[in-house]
Amino acid sequence: MATITASLVKELRETSGAGMMDCKNALKETDGDMEAAVDWLRNKGLAKAAKKAGRVAAEGLVGVAVAGNKGAVIELNSETDFVARNENFQALASKIAEISLASGGDFDATCAADFPGTGESIKDHVTTQVGTIGENLNLRRTAGLSVGSGAVSAYVHNQIAPGLGKIGVLVALESEGDAAKLEALGKQIAMHIAATNPLALDTDSLDPEIVEKEKVFLIEQARESGRPEEIIEKMIEGRMRKYYQEVVLLKQTFVIDGENTVEKAIKNAEGDVGGAIKMTGFVRIQLGEGIEKEEADFAAEVAAAVSS
Repeated sequence: MATITASLVKELRETSGAGMMDCKNALKETDGDMEAAVDWLRNKGLAKAAKKAGRVAAEGLVGVAVAGNKGAVIELNSETDFVARNENFQALASKIAEISLASGGDFDATCAADFPGTGESIKDHVTTQVGTIGENLNLRRTAGLSVGSGAVSAYVHNQIAPGLGKIGVLVALESEGDAAKLEALGKQIAMHIAATNPLALDTDSLDPEIVEKEKVFLIEQARESGRPEEIIEKMIEGRMRKYYQEVVLLKQTFVIDGENTVEKAIKNAEGDVGGAIKMTGFVRIQLGEGIEKEEADFAAEVAAAVSS
C-alpha cells in the first residue's frame, strides 16, 4: 500500500483542480497512481454532476475570442465567484470561446464540438468538470458575429484574465478602410454598449412588442394629465423619440465624446479610417443576466458544515 503524502495530494489537486479530500480518496483508491487517480476523479465526477445539476449557477465568466473579421462570446456559469477565479475554470472558458469562434458562435455546434485531448464533446467535458471543480457548471449561451470585409471588435468589462470577465461585447463594422483604425473604433463602440446596454442597433430592429408596450404606458401616463387626445398624440411622438434615443444604439449619445450620436460618430470616423463604415450588428452578454439567484444563508451553511 503506497504512502499518501501531503505533497502527492497537493500535486493531484493542482493537476485536477479537485478538492483536497477528493484527491486524497482518489490516491487511496488507486494506491498512489497519479494517472489512475485522475481517471478515478473523472469517473466520480460524472456521478457528482447529476447531483449538482439542479443547483443554481449564476456566477462564472463571460469569454470572448476574436480573429480578424469574426468573433465569438460565451457565458460559462458556476455556482460561486470563487470558482471563476480558478485557473482551471478560466482555461476551460477560454478554450470554449476559441472553439465557439471556429463554430461561428453557434450554440449547438459549440456544444457538439470536440474538446481537445479529452475524446469528449464540449457539452460532455463541462459535465465531467462538475466533479473535478466541485460545483454545478453550465455553458449557458454563445453568440458570434462576422463581416465580409472590415473588423469585429471586442471589449470585456471587469476583466480578470485576458478575454474573460463579467460583460462581453462584440461589434461588427463593415468597411474597406484601415483595419487597425476600424478595430479601435469598434472597441470604443463596444465599451459604449457595455455601459448603456442598448436594446437594438436601430429603430427597425426593436422588438415591436416592446415598442407597443412603451407606447401604451406613455399614452396612459399622458391621459392622466386630462389633456385632449390630439395634444396627447403629439406628446407621445416626442416621448417616443426620446425613448428611441435611450434604447437604440445608433441614436444614443456616444459616451466616448458625450456629444455626437453613435451613428454620427461612426460617420465622422470614415475620413480617418479611409472608407465608408457600416455597423452591421453587436452582441452583449452579461454574466448571470436573467438568472434568478438564490439567497444564501451563510451562517446556516457554516453551521451545517461544522455539524457534518
